[in-house]
Amino acid sequence: MSLYLYELVPTGAATRTLEELGARAEKEGGGLIEAQVTAGATRIFAITEFASCRAPELPAADLLADSVDGPHEVRLVGTDVATLEAARPTAGYLVEWDIPAEIDMDTYLARKKANAPKYADVPEVSFLRTYVREDTAKCLCFYDAPDEAAVRRARDAVSTPVDRLHELTDPRI
Repeated sequence: MSLYLYELVPTGAATRTLEELGARAEKEGGGLIEAQVTAGATRIFAITEFASCRAPELPAADLLADSVDGPHEVRLVGTDVATLEAARPTAGYLVEWDIPAEIDMDTYLARKKANAPKYADVPEVSFLRTYVREDTAKCLCFYDAPDEAAVRRARDAVSTPVDRLHELTDPRI
């Protein structure tokens, strides 16, 4: 099973875009694993899973979106799909980090493993999971936290920058 990231800018209601993405993924032999919507519903980060094929390119117009970036194959770090689907932990914030070119996947994973215990220094923040693109262009890290400042403290604790920080909202908006 392979996971793929689609980043979408919806033309209208995020719910409609997600419904279309889910339907297209199923039609193509896959499924929608999770979707996170930024506050104001200006951007959707959707993770799909395809068992026997590569995720298809999906035209923005078919998904009721202004744009679609992806599919990009990703690796889930910090949990597994079965646990994620069973628990459905709520993420309040998403951090995007554009990984420097000199960091390959092995280096990224070793760094992540070494730094993860440092999250304990910021107990008000729960690190939930990361999706790192297989091309290591960037990663998406999900947190449950009281506010943006707490997320930034957690990132400082693990010595990892924030390129973009998004508050997340209910996708039914």
